[in-house]
Order: sequence, then structure tokens, then C-alpha cells
Amino acid sequence: MDMLLFQLEKTGEKPLYDQLYSGIKEAIITKKITVGEKLPSKRKLADFLNISQTTIEIAYAQLLAEGYIISKSRVGYFVEDIDELPYIQQDTSMLLKEQPRKKTYAIDFNPGSIDIDAFPFQTWRKYAKELFDDASKELLLTGEPQGELALRTEIANYLYQSRGVVCSPEQIVIGSGTEQLLPMILRLFSEDTCFALENPGYPTVHRMFLQHKRQVCPIAVDDEGILIHELEKTTANVVYITPSHQFPTGAVLSATRRAQALNWAAQSPSRYIIEDDYDSEFRYTGKPIPALQALDRNEKVIYMSTFTKSLMPSLRVAYFVLPPKLLTTYNDVFNYYSSTVPRFDQHIVANFMRDGHFSKHLNRMRKVYRKKHEKLTTILENYSTQIKITGEQAGMHILLNVQHELSEQQLQHSANDAGIGIYPLSAYRLDENTTTQAQFLLGFGGIPVHKIESSIEKLMNCWAIQTKQPSSSRFK
Repeated sequence: MDMLLFQLEKTGEKPLYDQLYSGIKEAIITKKITVGEKLPSKRKLADFLNISQTTIEIAYAQLLAEGYIISKSRVGYFVEDIDELPYIQQDTSMLLKEQPRKKTYAIDFNPGSIDIDAFPFQTWRKYAKELFDDASKELLLTGEPQGELALRTEIANYLYQSRGVVCSPEQIVIGSGTEQLLPMILRLFSEDTCFALENPGYPTVHRMFLQHKRQVCPIAVDDEGILIHELEKTTANVVYITPSHQFPTGAVLSATRRAQALNWAAQSPSRYIIEDDYDSEFRYTGKPIPALQALDRNEKVIYMSTFTKSLMPSLRVAYFVLPPKLLTTYNDVFNYYSSTVPRFDQHIVANFMRDGHFSKHLNRMRKVYRKKHEKLTTILENYSTQIKITGEQAGMHILLNVQHELSEQQLQHSANDAGIGIYPLSAYRLDENTTTQAQFLLGFGGIPVHKIESSIEKLMNCWAIQTKQPSSSRFK
């Protein structure tokens, strides 16, 4: 070819070499410059376009690197055959589209929300400031695979004092949330292991099991927790349960069922229980219920918990406690593992716990949530002709049973249209079984106590439910 003619904007924001590179590449792709054709020399093209040879050299170098042209020593640059090169024309319209955002509501009864106004920022800041110093420079290096010993020691002490869990720091593994730790637990068992899950239960947990191609068996729950006699009918060797406050129904696993579950696990060397103790710190009636692991005498319980509810969801610190029998398997499978939680974060939490601030914070938050819980249940009592509540013994949400002529989905849409976030129980079911009863999870952790009454009133108004009025013909 004699010469290349391109429109270059010398005053534009895009560099000249980038403009030239793009122009030549487009010409090659559209066959305006044929395969094997020689490109002009850098000197001739620079003179023709009235630009520097350096600009030409940079453009040619990029084309050469991407395989659009080849260089022949002392001969020049030639167009390469790009028929086999993968080329995708970029759709710039896709780049301009915003990613879908999480829907927000003026009133949100999300069961995962916490009270963010009561967090001890000043104390937390103090520990963070102390750590980010030259004296802690060793924390810049990789730490212990299972997590920092200081934090594992504090967790072991806390679990013994508050949950009755007996374990050593060596049994504890720290990770960035249940989503990261649960797949690790799955790998401790053979691929043909069948796992039983509570139904309804955590959809995220269910998805994780399926994504890892594990066989799942949903087991129904009632007001005493998971039905152990149904578990016994399955081929499951491992069961995942939330005994202290079943999610999402709020049921507390009864003493009888606890004994049955432990007896079931003890019947075979391959059987284990995964106990998710996600919000056991918050119980409002009676004495604290010990963890299932605290009752286990056969080392068959894998205990899991997190700081999501007790401190903050964004901290991303969770942990599990392995029975000694599984430690050898863990060390074999994860001999390459590095902790996914930053060492600085681990030591902030450890120091916060060591000096008693974690216990103080929990005591304070129990009072905050108890006050909210009492306010919520008292107000809902005014609507008891159409509203029944269950699962109110613990945790940061209750289950709302609604008697209404509208379906659960219609009631949800009605609330959403009014700017109220409400979460149907059906969304947590692991099978296709449906119920005619409209039921919703009502989280109160993130709603200020002074707004609870007005929030409930707005919810009831959008459902046209009156206080203490007899059921009319519009209600079932």
C-alpha cells in the first residue's frame, strides 16, 4: 500500500497513538487493509500524517502485541491473518447501563438489619488507631492459616462462658462469613454425602450446597424445631440446623429434639450436625439456652457462628469449631489455606473482646433489642384479630401470621407499593410446597424504637387491618 489516511484529532483528549492504533486495527478487521499487505514505514507515515515517529512506533507496537501485524526484520510490518483471532465488537450501550441496585424502602423490616446507632465507634476507633502503628508492622505479613491465635483464644473463652461450648483455639477456624466457611466444611465430607437442611431455611445455604453439587434433603420444621423422625427416614449423614432460633420460623429446638438429634448423630461414625448459632446472643425470655455442642458427648457437632448480628455485617468475620475427629481431615484438605480475614481486623476484634468491651456491647444491645421487641409485640397485640406472632422468644425477627383474603404475594406487593419492605416466608422454602397462610418475617433490629409504632400502623393500614375489630366479610 502507498499510504494510510486517518483523521487524527490533534487537539482531542484521546492520544494520537491511540487514535492511530484504533484506526489501523479497524481497517484490518474490516478488510480495508488486506492480509499480507505491508504497512508504511514509521518515517514515511510520520511525514505523511505530520506526527512524530514515536507516535507511529507506539501504535505499531500495540498492533504487534495484539497480533494484528507481524514484523519482518529489516523488511517492515505486514498485516497478519486474523480470521482465527477472536474479535468481539464492544457494545458501548452495555457499558452505559447501570447495574441493578438493591431496592430500598422508607420502612424496612429486613430480618438481617441491625441497630447501627448503638455501635461503640469511639471505642472501636481507639483499638483501630492503636493497631495501625509501627509497633504492629508484623501484621503486614501473612498470619496463621486458621486465623490469629489471639482472636481464636478470645472466641474460645467467650463460647465457653456464654454458650457452654468447650473447645480449644486449635479447633477454631476463622473466615470471612458463612459463605466462605460453609463450603470448607462441605469439603470435609465425601462428594456422595447427603446433607439434610431445615425447611424453610436459609436460601443462600441451600444454593451453596447445590452449587457444590451436594445432595440435599429438606426436612420440615414445626414449633419445636426440625422433625427428627423425618430426618431418620433419609439417607442423610450430615444435618445443618439452627437450634437456638430456627431461621426463619424462630422456633427453638426443644430439649427432646436436641437429645434425638444428638442420638441420631451418635449412631454412625459418618454422621455429624452443623449447628449454626447465628443470633443466640439475643434471647428475651427465660435463661440462655446452651448450644447443642455444649450437650454433645460424642464430638459430633460442628459449631458455627458469626459477628454479623453481635457487631456488624460488614465486618465479615465468622468462625467454626471442629470436633477433634475432623481436625486431621481439615489439616489434610486445607494445608494450603490462608485466612481470608485481614489480620488487623482480627486483632481489633480480639482486643475489643479481651478488654471486656464485647460483653458490654452485647449487654447494651440486648437491652436495645429487648425494648424494641417488647414495643413491637405490644403494638401487634392490638391487631390480634387478624395477626398472630410466633418465634418471638429470641433473635431479631418474629414471624407474622396474617389472616387476610389477599394472598401472601398480594400482601407483599401492597406493602412494597407503600414503601414498606416485608419478607414472605415462602421465599425461604426449599421445595415447591405452598401454604394458604400468609406469613412474613418481621425484622425489628434496624428500626428505631420510636418509629416502631408508626411503622406497624402504616403496614396495617396498607393491608386495611383494623385494631381489635371483629373479622368482617373481607377477611378469611
